[in-house]
Amino acid sequence: MSSCPHRNELERLQPPKLSQSVHREECTQCFDDQDGDTGVDVCLICFNGACLDQTRHHASTHVSRSGHSFTLNIKRTPKSKPPSRGDQEPPAKMTKLAIVQEREEDKWEHHTSLKCWKCDPGEGKVIVADVDTVKRLTDGVMESLSSARQSEVQAWEEEITACEHTLLLEQYATGNIPAEGLAHCASCELTSNLWLCLACGALGCGRPQYGGTGGNGHALEHFNSTQHPVCVKLGTITPEGGADIYCYACNDARIDPELPTHLATFGINVASQKKFEKSMTELQIEQNLAFDFSLTAEDGSALRPVFGPGLTGLRNLGNSCYMASVLQVLFSLTQFQQRYYGEVLTGTILDGVFERAATHWETCSQSLPADCLECQMLKIADGLLSGRYSKLHAESPPSGGLAHPTPEHTPWQAGLKPAGFKALVGKGHAEFATMRQQDAEEFFGHLLTVLRRFNHQINSGAPDEGESTEAFAFGLEQRLQCLSCRKVRYRVDNMDVLSFGVPAQELPADAGTKYVPVELMQCLGLLLGVTGQEELEYQCEGGCGKVSAVRLLRFSTFPDILVLHAKKFQLKNWVPTKLDIPIILPERDELVLDAFLGHGLQPDEEQLPESSSDSSPSSLPQFNAEALAQLEGMGFPLVRCQKALLATQNQDVEAAMEWLFSHMDDPDIDEPIQFKLPGANKAPEPSSEQIAMLADMGFTHAQARKALIETDGNPERAVEWLFNHPDDTGEIAPSSSVLAQEKPKPGSSRLPARYRLKAFISHKGPSVHSGHYVAHIRIPPTQLGDAMDVEENGEWVLFNDEKVVVADKTSVDELKNLAYMYIFERI
Repeated sequence: MSSCPHRNELERLQPPKLSQSVHREECTQCFDDQDGDTGVDVCLICFNGACLDQTRHHASTHVSRSGHSFTLNIKRTPKSKPPSRGDQEPPAKMTKLAIVQEREEDKWEHHTSLKCWKCDPGEGKVIVADVDTVKRLTDGVMESLSSARQSEVQAWEEEITACEHTLLLEQYATGNIPAEGLAHCASCELTSNLWLCLACGALGCGRPQYGGTGGNGHALEHFNSTQHPVCVKLGTITPEGGADIYCYACNDARIDPELPTHLATFGINVASQKKFEKSMTELQIEQNLAFDFSLTAEDGSALRPVFGPGLTGLRNLGNSCYMASVLQVLFSLTQFQQRYYGEVLTGTILDGVFERAATHWETCSQSLPADCLECQMLKIADGLLSGRYSKLHAESPPSGGLAHPTPEHTPWQAGLKPAGFKALVGKGHAEFATMRQQDAEEFFGHLLTVLRRFNHQINSGAPDEGESTEAFAFGLEQRLQCLSCRKVRYRVDNMDVLSFGVPAQELPADAGTKYVPVELMQCLGLLLGVTGQEELEYQCEGGCGKVSAVRLLRFSTFPDILVLHAKKFQLKNWVPTKLDIPIILPERDELVLDAFLGHGLQPDEEQLPESSSDSSPSSLPQFNAEALAQLEGMGFPLVRCQKALLATQNQDVEAAMEWLFSHMDDPDIDEPIQFKLPGANKAPEPSSEQIAMLADMGFTHAQARKALIETDGNPERAVEWLFNHPDDTGEIAPSSSVLAQEKPKPGSSRLPARYRLKAFISHKGPSVHSGHYVAHIRIPPTQLGDAMDVEENGEWVLFNDEKVVVADKTSVDELKNLAYMYIFERI
């Protein structure tokens, strides 16, 4: 350590601002972190974090590329643990919906040192500087909110606030309610899970609660008939004035600041109340703790953990299991391994220079790897596929030499924390930017969209034949035939996922399972076969008027990777409830789909003429205003409500709701309804109101206008587009004289179309937006090596967050039948 001739430059540096991300926990280009032997070098100008690995050169590369010469090296070491308190102090009971993290200073000790790269361009030289300067810069970095903490909540708690309905509540006194033990629902005999309407005092049972008591939804029916939105759950009222308050108009939990006064109207004295029922918070905590996938074999021993390339776990960031499951599946596929890793995996750990990432970084347009999607995908690929990070957790409990160790004595991995990836991919998205649980299938679609948008941008719109996302793409042919004139129309939509319904037939209570098992090929036949033809009302362009038509769906092309999405839910009391219907896969988990290939317009078929209707205001559809208002009041977006009413001919709210829940997974469900003149391809000019709305968010008029044109006038997609194009000035270039290359049709129509199951994603919980996701992946023998007795087609491995184990055959067979997503490889 010595003095530095560049100290004057160092003294001019400033600590990070509150708005700046400080990448001090791990390298932004790989998962080497502050716990490693060499720690992380944090740039004191842009606050990028880079490792000092001698084969990767991420720190020196950043210095040479950016010209930033000063870094703060950070190493972290664990503190010795205090003696265990044993059984003297039992842990406090959880009564608050929160994720409480241990304080970092209680567990770790940090070691920092300043480095000058001008003094030593190879490794950086540790230097001595003015004490005040060192303290100012070091404290600025160490006390700032790290990049990981900026993308997740350090101690997350469900925020419940008041709303206009609780603040402006009007009451109509109807007398006192019956005493505890005598009260029951006004529409049935239930005496628990009772909700008191704070407007009129009506008692109604709630909806069924996972892990709680039953319910028939009569409180919701009361709201639908009276529009009294605010209610309180009896049995949760405390002397302090706390209680479960729910607003049906907002469709969310709320706070009533005047609850004691409002309850007094019905003769309830808050000070004398005792809580005797579980609150919704407590039920949700129990539900979250209860969701687990067994990590034990049939004999009770722990499933055997595995390590190596492609066998690295992902730590749960808090409701991120949906993302982890999707990422594990994607990077188990040859297409993603070749695209982001440069080779298909074998059992060899690669610890040398990661050439594909190094090549990209030489031409990367982003100043920080954390802001580049390609850099983050390469980082994920390196983390999951290299085997470098597939190792025991430093704090893993010893097995004690047990022949059959139990799960608590099993040495698990530490797992990677993909916080930077999650923050970047979810940026600007209303759901994926949050810490809430999400639907794995929806995230899969979102990720493909983000990757394609990025690749389209970096390739200047030219098609990329080697793009990994195209492995999922296929054409879905829709054949529409008028039953009057018998003429037909064909349309092909590009798809990435085939969603299919599963018929639900309940079994008697003593049958062992709730529903009759259904064969997968039967489900596909109902969607794609002749028996699945859908009859609908149709305005025939051939001059037949309003008649009936039939629609038949078939594959026009087959993908390399077929993703099937099982839609196993049912609308119960207006709530989509997941149904555990067993799906029986064909023998050897193989599909033959030749019978579902469409053949387009046939010689003996006559094509329907193109629509000649215009888009004048008089020809635009009219919506049932009352039904539209009710649907929007339930929280559905306007465009979904309009589509539901159009599809059900403005019948009523119930019919529209049924349509909404059966089409909520349609890929175009949120696309704006277009009424274009024949042959019109130009995007409509955005309205001044739409432009003004985006301009109010800080964007220029030109940026707002271009974003709306690029997204067909959809404001939500326009906001997402703007966040993904922060450097776009909004200038719209004139039509290019060079015609864009026509993108080739996805997939292939060659036969036979045979597929074998590669992976499946399972879900446990009552809704796809809660509970827990895991992935089972068939790992090929070449990847697992000679140390295992592997079946010919590979071994099933369970990826449960950071836990990676050889799956038990019995559990695989069981969970395979209850999977949420199936991933098949073409063979």
